[in-house]
Amino acid sequence: MHLTAPAGLDRKEAEAYQRLDPARLPKHIAIIMDGNGRWARRRHLPRIAGHRAGVSSVRSTVETASRIGIPALTLYAFSEENWKKRPKSEVHFLMGLLCRYLKAEVPTLNKNNIRLEYIGRRHELPDVVQEKMEWARQATAKNTGMVLTLALNYSARSELVDAFQSLADAAARNGGLNHLKIDEELVSRHLYTRNLPDPDLVVRTSGEMRLSNFLLWQLAYAEIYVTPTLWPEFRGVHLLEGIAEYQKRDRRYGGLADDAAHQHAPLPPKTARS
Repeated sequence: MHLTAPAGLDRKEAEAYQRLDPARLPKHIAIIMDGNGRWARRRHLPRIAGHRAGVSSVRSTVETASRIGIPALTLYAFSEENWKKRPKSEVHFLMGLLCRYLKAEVPTLNKNNIRLEYIGRRHELPDVVQEKMEWARQATAKNTGMVLTLALNYSARSELVDAFQSLADAAARNGGLNHLKIDEELVSRHLYTRNLPDPDLVVRTSGEMRLSNFLLWQLAYAEIYVTPTLWPEFRGVHLLEGIAEYQKRDRRYGGLADDAAHQHAPLPPKTARS
């Protein structure tokens, strides 16, 4: 069966899309964008050149995901650890780059019917950055297509701490901890991502084999796809390649594969012979 590629895909993306099953696309893709510094170092450029180049990768990836009908895309843009592990000059540049990105991309997000959201401790970001983030969020709030979530000043462990604090605060307002029944559903309702499905697929660029404190609760059953491609070189076609790999996986959620389940199925009862 020959699929008609969605409008807006380039030739390579259209060819990659032909290999996909549109009925089994991920509902939520999360991406750990890594490799900006190595990309710049290999070209004898300052690290900020890698971050600047990575903006084009964000644009290509976001537009491709939206065009093929991915409901949710979350990008790991800035971690809590970045405050301590990056030079102040680089962090300052990243904050400015974020503001410029939001200002430049809102028209494109609206054109593609994409709604922008955020996760992370936004209140700890500089005031001017918070104001630009809120402006962009409100400017796209009426869009009904893909939800693009930027993880900014994000840490999965901090998210869990905040969730447990929120649970405790709610309990204090409603009779105390003795009346609190904690289960997975309740915890999920207090996470930053409570309005999103858990990711089906997490993509990490640059070949590193770790989650880097990203969505640790939500990625419990996600398929992991690692590509050696550095983030500034990543484009929509690479996302489609990751989805193709995802569709080859047998997602069992702790169960057995169909053939294994068949092998371990109980034998039918013996019938008496006449």
